[in-house]
Amino acid sequence: MVRLKICGITNWRDAKMCLDAGADWLGFNFYRPSPRYIAPEKARSIIRRLPRRVEAVGLFVNASLVEIFRHARAADLSMIQLHGDENPRFVAKIAEAYPVIKAFRVRKKLGASELKRFSHADCLLLDGFHPELRGGSGASFDWRFARDASRYGRIILAGGLTPGNLAAALRQTKPYGVDVCSGVESAPGKKDGAKVKAFARATGH
Repeated sequence: MVRLKICGITNWRDAKMCLDAGADWLGFNFYRPSPRYIAPEKARSIIRRLPRRVEAVGLFVNASLVEIFRHARAADLSMIQLHGDENPRFVAKIAEAYPVIKAFRVRKKLGASELKRFSHADCLLLDGFHPELRGGSGASFDWRFARDASRYGRIILAGGLTPGNLAAALRQTKPYGVDVCSGVESAPGKKDGAKVKAFARATGH
């Protein structure tokens, strides 16, 4: 069964909704410009209520090591997602303390072989490219790229996924996991129960 990550959690109601649908990972966004930003202390109040089977993933964009580790401890994270321009050495440093999901915004100039440099990442997340937004943009990409990328690590497919297109995406890419944010929202940072359930069903949960 493909693993399910639901990102942009901002409150316990939405977290519980995603847990009930069978989510394996819940994502908490610590990038301040994001409309889904959550303070570490508020994230911790949600994370402390999660069952042990669920991973709490903190999303960061070009943050310093000091900030990432401080937030990770404050929120009690179990994984780190790097969604900026972090280099392989930076990823390796984080990976000494936490499993890392390294995210890439896919565009034409990104070659699959570039991913080979990030061998310390636990998973490679492929997202659609948006010139301003870092995740949660709803932008998609050519899923054929994910097939090539799977040679270099466990792939989490993201970017523009919805209950309506997920089945086709899974058939084409066969990823380790999928990540959804805006595709199951009624508004930024607010999950839609019907969409969450439909998306989870499409993953086999």
